[in-house]
Amino acid sequence: MKTSYEDCIKACQQCLVACQNCLAKMAGKESHNDCPMCCALCIDACLAAIKFMAADSSFAKEYCKLCMDVCAWCAEHCQEHDHRHCKECAESCLRCIEQCRKVVLAADMV
Repeated sequence: MKTSYEDCIKACQQCLVACQNCLAKMAGKESHNDCPMCCALCIDACLAAIKFMAADSSFAKEYCKLCMDVCAWCAEHCQEHDHRHCKECAESCLRCIEQCRKVVLAADMV
């Protein structure tokens, strides 16, 4: 595994945990937007990105791009809620986007 992936993997792991927490706390609650659905899909996107980076796959860049898109969608929807867990989820998604962007840009330089 490339050492350049370490920070991104950590950010994806933290995002996955924040999304799981948000999803669990939103279960059964009404939402005016795609939360908690975005959290469920963000968990999957982060997990896939982690797996491809850990395997040092040539597809890691593409999975990080997808993860960025899903995290952006999730952050947008979770930011609309006043719940603390939603705010924490959105912040974690934004940090994940930042780290995934670094992976994507580094891959473009190669």
